[in-house]
Amino acid sequence: MGKLIRAITSDGAIMAIAVDSTDIVSKAEEYHKTSAVMTAALGRLLTATSMMGNMLKGKDNTITLRISGNGPAKAVVAVSDSNGDVRGYTTDPVVEIPLKENGKLDVSGALGGKNGMLTVIKDVGLKDPYNGSIPLFSGEIAEDITAYYAISEQIPTVCALGVLVNPNLSVNCAGGYIIQLLPGADSKTIDKLEENVKKLPSVTALMSEGKTISEILFMALEGFQTEILYETEVSYKCTCSRERTIKILSGIEKQELIEMANEHKPIKVECHFCNKTYTFSNKEIEDIAKMKKE
Repeated sequence: MGKLIRAITSDGAIMAIAVDSTDIVSKAEEYHKTSAVMTAALGRLLTATSMMGNMLKGKDNTITLRISGNGPAKAVVAVSDSNGDVRGYTTDPVVEIPLKENGKLDVSGALGGKNGMLTVIKDVGLKDPYNGSIPLFSGEIAEDITAYYAISEQIPTVCALGVLVNPNLSVNCAGGYIIQLLPGADSKTIDKLEENVKKLPSVTALMSEGKTISEILFMALEGFQTEILYETEVSYKCTCSRERTIKILSGIEKQELIEMANEHKPIKVECHFCNKTYTFSNKEIEDIAKMKKE
């Protein structure tokens, strides 16, 4: 299980959230058999989405993040509930491109750099979900999340994300944090936070040294009196089921369902998030068609 914590400074000027998403990203790699760069790309998005989901107020609220670009990865998607339990997938799980000059995985290159869009969809129980999109700032994801908050929600934000992949493609560590300035933050608070973040090593470098996500968050907030609001466990959690799949099939036009049943071969529906396959016989498809009104 992953660990997520939320904190606030005693003066109410800064809100911060951080997550150790190593188990989450490991499960995603296990499900999707991603190449190294796609494990990093999907893992970063899952990490950010888990934290953003935990920021939602309603129990049944959900948030979806989608990055689509002209790179070989095409699109990466993640969905989180309000606890921070998250799931995701990528259009192409196996992308092989050269490393960057510094030897790091080229997530931006896989996604298409600035030639793409970040879309955020929040379902908070209203008639229509909130939908906001911005052009990609860099394609490295953390910078794109920061830009999203600045442009779409006018909230000064710092986002750091990291995924370290082992040579055998397993996940060594993964995590991240989001720090936001609240109304009333003065210039001294802003300057101090910028100073802290600038000198802080990467999330994966710190985790590789044995730092916990709590310790990393307190390093980012050094010099501030900080209170942990709560801690919770988060996980990679797919919500698919046979019942949900039947509901999806029920949304297909009746005539199309009849044509599917007349093909006289089982119908297989695969979940994008966990790759589980649900098989329906011709008789079951006929029964679903019969339940639909003309």
